[in-house]
Amino acid sequence: MGAGKTTLIKAICEKLNISGPVSSPTFSIVNEYTDEQGDPVYHFDFYRIEDPVEALELGIEEYFSSGNYCFVEWAEKIPMFLPDKFALITIESDHVEKRNIAIKTINQ
Repeated sequence: MGAGKTTLIKAICEKLNISGPVSSPTFSIVNEYTDEQGDPVYHFDFYRIEDPVEALELGIEEYFSSGNYCFVEWAEKIPMFLPDKFALITIESDHVEKRNIAIKTINQ
């Protein structure tokens, strides 16, 4: 918590020319944004889910197969539902001002 996941997603969305505010979907679980072409971009936060099946009930498979960007915070809570190919971004914080960010492409 507090490593900068939402801040990173805000910065990515800025580069994607998302119109409107980008915020953490902690309570709604998913926020939908729109890029300048009118395409949706999805932002998930699974921190509050108790059971991975909740992601299925939300329709996660349809979101992931939509072909649109899907940014997921706390993806480790739904490992069995992640797509076969995705980019895993890890952020480590020293709790001061330093962040270490690693990006790895996953092909399952």
